[in-house]
Amino acid sequence: MTQAPSPQPSTHDLSRRLAELLLQQQLKLVTAESCTGGMIAAACTDLAGSSAWFERGFVTYSNEAKIELLGVEERILRRAGAVCEGVARAMVQGALAHAKAQVAVAVTGVAGPTGGSPAKPVGTVWFGFAVPGHVVTEKCRFAGDRAAVRAATVAHAFARLVELLGGPARTPADVRR
Repeated sequence: MTQAPSPQPSTHDLSRRLAELLLQQQLKLVTAESCTGGMIAAACTDLAGSSAWFERGFVTYSNEAKIELLGVEERILRRAGAVCEGVARAMVQGALAHAKAQVAVAVTGVAGPTGGSPAKPVGTVWFGFAVPGHVVTEKCRFAGDRAAVRAATVAHAFARLVELLGGPARTPADVRR
């Protein structure tokens, strides 16, 4: 008999764990979102008391918003497009530069159902994470329709932030890095 995999923590559970870590470490969070359109910030502010640890969120869906609000250089967008490591890194660094926070997450991806290409298929998401003294970028590929890709992106953002801040977390089972 095979053992069923243990259940993954819910987005709500992960956001609560993140809130605990941020409060314990006296840190604040800023988000910079493209493909999720503010879903990460919304999940943060769904928690009562989030003003103690959530500083602000940027929804930068268009390239112009990424440039104007986060300082992403136009040449990076022209060279590689919005869904790339350079943009994720610039977004997370720009979010920190334009907020009074010490922790940041940025997401830029192709949620679908259109917009994919052989190089960047639907479900491709680049993440930028910043914690004190450390910036990490990573690319994931999520399965499913638009709603599934966006939900998995939010869950992964929380799980990785928890990990980076020193807490145990597991990412969704359908993630390929």
